[in-house]
Amino acid sequence: MDSELEEIEFLALSANRVAVLDALQEGTYSRRDLEELTGASQPTLGRILRDFDERNWIDRTDEGYEATATGRLVAAGITDLTEIVATELKLRDVVRWLPTDELDVDLRAFRDATITVPTQTRPSAPVQRTTDLLRNADRVRIVSYAFNERSLEIVRRRTLEDGQTFEGVFSAAAIEALADDELLRRQLRELVDSERAEIRVHDGPVPLAVTITEGVAQLLLRDEDGVLQAALDAEDPRVLSWAREAHERYWTDGRPLEASDLDRGREE
Repeated sequence: MDSELEEIEFLALSANRVAVLDALQEGTYSRRDLEELTGASQPTLGRILRDFDERNWIDRTDEGYEATATGRLVAAGITDLTEIVATELKLRDVVRWLPTDELDVDLRAFRDATITVPTQTRPSAPVQRTTDLLRNADRVRIVSYAFNERSLEIVRRRTLEDGQTFEGVFSAAAIEALADDELLRRQLRELVDSERAEIRVHDGPVPLAVTITEGVAQLLLRDEDGVLQAALDAEDPRVLSWAREAHERYWTDGRPLEASDLDRGREE
């Protein structure tokens, strides 16, 4: 194990070594080409190429330098490790709230995600990010254990006035909470009556809060006390595919919400 860690350290201690090996796994380059590609000086390149040659990671040809089979293997491994660490750094502060039991997607798909967290000056920043998505989308799909007042109002207005298409599936508790408030119940009824909106109720647990718009899948992350901690926006196709499949799964298991359901057991 020590020798393996020594080789990892050998690469990790020099960004130039990683850059040169990564370039050579893609093709054949002269020293001048490598200097331009990596920004490494000629003396530095000389040392790197000698070290790589001693390890049989590269071959020299008439056209220049290229990676051997083991050189390409090492380069691919370093690339994978770099992506993994970049993803871990991105998700480090929010991983405890990710719905990992439902999240059937490689976490590396979140490497370039945008994470919005509350701050002292913007405590509602995650909610604001959600409302921005809702305002700018022509089609919205949601699967969630909650449907807050701000989101309901934006979706209702955009659907009724601007032609937005809305497909939402919510937990029974989320719908019940809206129906218990007279104003929100009226807004929800207007949304249900719209031809461009369809809402379904899932009677089982819904451990997700996912909003899908054009090219973006957003997860709202709450802690064990239900306090919103972050909004995570991803555009990676793998995340979008997972989000759409999750929405379809809960949608299929849900039952349509009818306007009459909102008044059942309540007096106007």
